Amino acid sequence: MDKASSTDIIVISLGGSIVVPNEVDTGFVRRFVSVVLARIATPGSPRIALVIGGGATARSYQAAARRIAPEVESAVLDEVGIAATRVNAAIVQAAFGNACRDPLVTDPTAVTGITGSVLVAGGWKPGFSTDNVAVHLAESLGANRLLNLSNINRIYTADPSEDPMAKPIDRMSWEDLLTITGTEWVPGKNTPFDPVAARRASQLDMTVITVDGRDLANFEALLDGKPFVGTTVSG
Repeated sequence: MDKASSTDIIVISLGGSIVVPNEVDTGFVRRFVSVVLARIATPGSPRIALVIGGGATARSYQAAARRIAPEVESAVLDEVGIAATRVNAAIVQAAFGNACRDPLVTDPTAVTGITGSVLVAGGWKPGFSTDNVAVHLAESLGANRLLNLSNINRIYTADPSEDPMAKPIDRMSWEDLLTITGTEWVPGKNTPFDPVAARRASQLDMTVITVDGRDLANFEALLDGKPFVGTTVSG
């Protein structure tokens, strides 16, 4: 299948901490899927490509691996985390039923199109966060917009949990974002977007919009082109 035009596909990076905050939030998954299905039900609607994070599934199994093998290598922990993202992704994929006709994606660079209305992906390989997977998937599909659904409502000038003077940002450049995140990916580091993924998205002239994925009314407004609360990164 040929690549669709960038206006045909929206890529969404759905944070694992939303899907599995402690255990699978089945109520959230059902509501999220309903929101997406409602917007792909009519002819001409955009197709949706989703990348699902590891959340508590990854944290729990990685912690267990450390307890069992204290000298475990970071690459092994990465593999455990990748497996967790794929388990979470399989659950989300199942919830979409016949709307998702393609197999679960494990290599975003091998994707050339979407057969149904929805495509679902998990993690890829060690050293690549799901943010990075989402950027590579968008590149493969020819999509120029990526929605980053995390557990923050906007990107701030600093970590608001550590700096009470941190201010939310509505619009920013890639250069500004990289000033906040740094330029190197450090596993476990708390950043609003993977800096390696940010560099690649900048090179591709991509737009990334970060919103609180738990606020589905705000997510609906974003999908519908209405005013929303979030941070748009471009240019």
